[in-house]
Amino acid sequence: MQNFVYHVPTIVYFGKGQVEHIGELAASIGRKALLVYGGGSIKQNGIYDAVIKQLKKCKIAYTELAGVDPNPRITSVRAGVAICREEKCDLIIPIGGGSVIDCAKVIAASVNYSGDPWDVVLDPSKVTDVLPIITVLTIAATGSEMDYCAVISNLETNDKAEFDHVKVIPKYSILDPTYTQTVSAYQTAAGVADIMSHVFEVYFKKCGDTYIQDQFMEGILRTCIRYGIRAVENPDDYDARANLMWASSWAINGMISCGKSGAWVCHPIEHEISAYYDVTHGVGLAIILPHWMRYILDDAIVDVFVQYGVNVWGIDSSFLPYEIANLAIDKTEAYFRQLKIPATLREIGIKDQSMFEIMAEKAVRGGLAKAYHPLDKQDVVKILEAAF
Repeated sequence: MQNFVYHVPTIVYFGKGQVEHIGELAASIGRKALLVYGGGSIKQNGIYDAVIKQLKKCKIAYTELAGVDPNPRITSVRAGVAICREEKCDLIIPIGGGSVIDCAKVIAASVNYSGDPWDVVLDPSKVTDVLPIITVLTIAATGSEMDYCAVISNLETNDKAEFDHVKVIPKYSILDPTYTQTVSAYQTAAGVADIMSHVFEVYFKKCGDTYIQDQFMEGILRTCIRYGIRAVENPDDYDARANLMWASSWAINGMISCGKSGAWVCHPIEHEISAYYDVTHGVGLAIILPHWMRYILDDAIVDVFVQYGVNVWGIDSSFLPYEIANLAIDKTEAYFRQLKIPATLREIGIKDQSMFEIMAEKAVRGGLAKAYHPLDKQDVVKILEAAF
């Protein structure tokens, strides 16, 4: 097991009705908030009104940035920074999923930077003072409510870049599972795939004896498998929504990677897919993941796949190692299909392979050569071709 330092400062208010605390929490750190959200769904389902009621109760002034897109754009970040400066906001409240929260994080990090926010995305060392963040989560997926990461797209250059800085970890997060009950079956399924992908990026490494981390990860994966279908088929299933929401946070708040850190692989590849084709992140990951698994399966890592197959999928341990490994991959792919996630890049509208070379070239810049199973440009091209 590797050495590590672990600290997550986010204070979580989990469960039904916890939004009633948002006014007092906001009052403890600021006086005027920028509300950040996407489309109109939070106004239709009552979440917006619930937040506003509590802010008014505690005399917190607010202004708004609406219309944040999935795969959030740097243009939205720039707009949010301008509003914060003009309106003198001293805290940010994103209401939504990972895209909205990611956008809010980069706004918070850029307000006190004199240059363009894209500079901050590319070079987090430029971050100085950051506005505090209180999240109100509406979809279980990215785990952005409890981590220091954000991913922002620049459509002018077809770039999608990850931004990491400890200062943007949310101060407070409101996690009410009932807020996820109006999420569509498609987005719920994509969220489940996203949660599982965060675990896979860490799980399929070998860093000595990491038994406790592996046990945590296998529990998160079994939770997704158990409750993902339930949430898709019965959107009002509170227990399913609650378990998925908590799994989302713990899959990427740094806990599972303590002592087992290393370069991620599928996320840099998928980021290029969504940078060029603007696809749903979790869907792109679900398409890529099984092909990546098959590509890296070899004698050096087959025992990890055996552990995965036996402990997560319940495959008979008396089978031969490669038989277990391949069955585990097949079951993973079949589960994504059961969630009704598209199986190929063609199905999500990618009509040819013309961009695969440049996408692969950009993906490997994310450190894929340093992954447990290193990948170069041609390796990534082969994985994309297999997924096509």
